[in-house]
Amino acid sequence: MRLFVGIDVPYQMRRNLELLLELLKPKARISWSPLTNLHVTTKFIGEWPEQRLEEIKNALRAVTPPAPLKLGIRGLGWFPNPHNPRVFYVAVQAGPELAALAKAADEACAALGIEPETRAYHPHLTLARIREPQPLTELKQAIAQLPNDDFGGWTASAFHLYQSQLRPGGSIYTKLESYPFSA
Repeated sequence: MRLFVGIDVPYQMRRNLELLLELLKPKARISWSPLTNLHVTTKFIGEWPEQRLEEIKNALRAVTPPAPLKLGIRGLGWFPNPHNPRVFYVAVQAGPELAALAKAADEACAALGIEPETRAYHPHLTLARIREPQPLTELKQAIAQLPNDDFGGWTASAFHLYQSQLRPGGSIYTKLESYPFSA
């Protein structure tokens, strides 16, 4: 089974991004992400044997939960860069507690033999993937003309273990367990 750890994006934030994508989707023929799948990843686990699922759940239960996290969605960008983009994203703004949670989840998983993350944590929501090079001038112009790039904020109260099932029409994410933040 394919697993990851993340934080839900509430309906109102997804709705704000839906309005953005209604404007941007006609500007480029790229693989747009379904908004129902949006989440803030704190640890990508990858393939994991189903018979060892309880080990992951127990390791994540041991992560010291932070207080509820204030998160904001602002700033659009490109990975790895705007000149040869593979991913179009909106940045997630948060205090140091989010990076600490990502580090704690990474360490909990590393103790089970899962490869630790080597890149700096960069919280974001993937809006689209660019599978092959193509002109994005019209999309970039539409982004430059936006009145602002602040799409709202919320307070997260839990993180979750998800299963990701790859399907031809897009991945299906299923919450396997939730881990509430401390009050």
